[in-house]
Amino acid sequence: MRIQFGTATSQGKVRTSNEDSFVADSAGRLFLVADGMGGHAAGEVASSTAAATVKDVMGSSRREGGKIEDLLLLAVREANGRIYEAQRNRADLSGMGSTLTLVSFAGSSYYIAHVGDSRAYLLRDGTLEQLTRDHSLVWHLFESGVLRKDELSSHPQKNLITRSIGPHPQVEIDLECGQAREGDTYLLCSDGLTDVLSDEVICQMLSRPDKSPQQLGDALVSAANTMGGPDNITVIVVRLVPGE
Repeated sequence: MRIQFGTATSQGKVRTSNEDSFVADSAGRLFLVADGMGGHAAGEVASSTAAATVKDVMGSSRREGGKIEDLLLLAVREANGRIYEAQRNRADLSGMGSTLTLVSFAGSSYYIAHVGDSRAYLLRDGTLEQLTRDHSLVWHLFESGVLRKDELSSHPQKNLITRSIGPHPQVEIDLECGQAREGDTYLLCSDGLTDVLSDEVICQMLSRPDKSPQQLGDALVSAANTMGGPDNITVIVVRLVPGE
């Protein structure tokens, strides 16, 4: 299978800076989104550190071999350690952290490592599936039946996440894998997209085989900004097509 992809990012209509970072490395078959937190400068440092560290570690580790699951865990833990040490050593970065959601392809499988409330989706045969679960208070309330999914983005505590990269010396990482298929479309995104666009709208917008992944990514970001763009928005759209 061959990978086509598109990326799009925007600071949105309200924020004065963009604290999201992303990696789209088709050669390394690695795609990730990181959404920083902790204030203007600290958020940018956290997300860019997370993105760069995972890309570096995955690149060097894959050359040395090993199971992809172990490499992903190693890379995310290394990112956590670097951010944790940076915020301990600089008062202006104290408390910073980042979400981190990535998909990596190996053979005929996809692998996802995830911390925080950025999301990974899979569109297959016209059905959109969220592959990650948000590490947030409101997601816990959703899973407990207290909130409907369409109520999450309007809850006053929607920004309270329960797990992130960097604030603590150790981090719990969700790791998932599955069979990848020709025709699959994967979406990685920060919550600036999903806070304003429902899964139904996202599914409808992604279900356009006549549009390239880049056109789809641009359209999703534009739609989020049209809805007010209250947060930074970052999306990566990956499509698997026939070929080597």
